[in-house]
Amino acid sequence: MELVLKKSGAGYVYQSDNFDTVISGNLPEGLRLLATEHLGEETVFGAEESTRLVALKRSVACTNTPASTEIDLTSATGVLTYRIDIERVDVTGMTGILCVITDISETRHRERILKTLLRELSHRSKNLLAIIQGIATQTARQALSLDYFLTKFRGRIQSLSYSQDLVTDSSWRGAYLFALTERQFSAYWPDSQTPIAINGINAHLSPNATLHIGLALHELIVNSASYGAISAGVNSLTIDCFETMLDENAAIELAWVENLPPAATQREVDEHTFARTVLERVVPVAIGGKAMYLTTPDRIEYHLTIPSREYEIIA
Repeated sequence: MELVLKKSGAGYVYQSDNFDTVISGNLPEGLRLLATEHLGEETVFGAEESTRLVALKRSVACTNTPASTEIDLTSATGVLTYRIDIERVDVTGMTGILCVITDISETRHRERILKTLLRELSHRSKNLLAIIQGIATQTARQALSLDYFLTKFRGRIQSLSYSQDLVTDSSWRGAYLFALTERQFSAYWPDSQTPIAINGINAHLSPNATLHIGLALHELIVNSASYGAISAGVNSLTIDCFETMLDENAAIELAWVENLPPAATQREVDEHTFARTVLERVVPVAIGGKAMYLTTPDRIEYHLTIPSREYEIIA
């Protein structure tokens, strides 16, 4: 029987009606005073918990109805949680109270971690839904037709999906800038023999920065694929990332420089497009940085300054 108890991790204390210990076994070191002291509950669990436990035992003794409770006990290794199952039994003609004590600390610890993760998932899901709602609203405001809305909205949601995949694959730690950029380009620049030039610091972005910078890259890429360098099949754009300062604090700057082909039109860089709103307002506000978007007939530049809290430089 002792071997079975050890394998199960449970201990027991059998007490007479006046709570003198008759027999006990397999008690954890921190609970052994329950077997050696009369009313040792107060010494082990403290006055408040011991009062509650004794009252529960008396109730079981009077009603002959089994009961269970949980008690937390602070130890040098952290908080330990014990489940105590109480039942009235007869042993060789003597009536008493049997308490079966099980250490459920690991189970409760896992449950607390799971609850924390679920709260974090709920928080992130709400943020993602808010981003999607904003995309839908702003796209609808600029839409000239239903087909235009569907085309633009699907593209932006797909871009968000690419970024979210990278975040999820990293267990919500974020994504590397180069991987994010390459993923956003994948649908618009399939020429693997002549890759887009991405230079400088391959910073590891936070989940928030990953999603929003992914949206900024998408708008730049779509505009280039529609009217700029990508549409002309020329590799005349570069992306660079380098260290800088923002409000006297360390930061990095993401610089997009695109030389436009002579025949390019720039309908998508009109002052009131959603793309400009994303690039100049939505993204820098979301990451707490700043942005500059410059357009000329032969050149597009976008400079996004990212504060240090939104990235990590990993050697």
